[in-house]
Amino acid sequence: MAKDYKKDLQKRLNLKNINAVPSIEAVVISMGIGSIVTRKGHKDFEEFEKNLSKITWQKPRIVKAKKSISNFKLREGMPVMLQSTLRGNRALDFIDRLYKLILPRVRDFWGLNKRSFDTQANLTMWIKNYSIFPELGLDDVTTPMGIGITIVTSTNIQEESIALLEELGFVFK
Repeated sequence: MAKDYKKDLQKRLNLKNINAVPSIEAVVISMGIGSIVTRKGHKDFEEFEKNLSKITWQKPRIVKAKKSISNFKLREGMPVMLQSTLRGNRALDFIDRLYKLILPRVRDFWGLNKRSFDTQANLTMWIKNYSIFPELGLDDVTTPMGIGITIVTSTNIQEESIALLEELGFVFK
């Protein structure tokens, strides 16, 4: 990223050591595909894999069901999710694109909710339709799907994680 956020965040959090400043460890992008298998009986996820690889610049892995659940018509070994993990500069570039290009395209977006943090102070957000990504053309998306984005931070304190994401450019309600 062009902006060096560590020194500003160190002053904001009153930390003496630069190594104690929280940072981004990973960004996990996931797309649930289990409902397509059970409802429509599709076995080919090539379209979703291609689109997710355009978004994340790397091939996603297919996560399979660990055990069978009869109420969801889910059998062990069936594909349920496509997942891609970004680390380092790729994660920072994706975060930069997320708050500059993607979140302003979300309908009725007024900022991220502070309740979206889990107990380890990681932010999880869901986007209802992944066709808002600028890498995808109009012909690329035939079936609208949701996409989940989890930003994993190096801190367990929610206030520090919020300060980190605000320093990176995110807006909270």
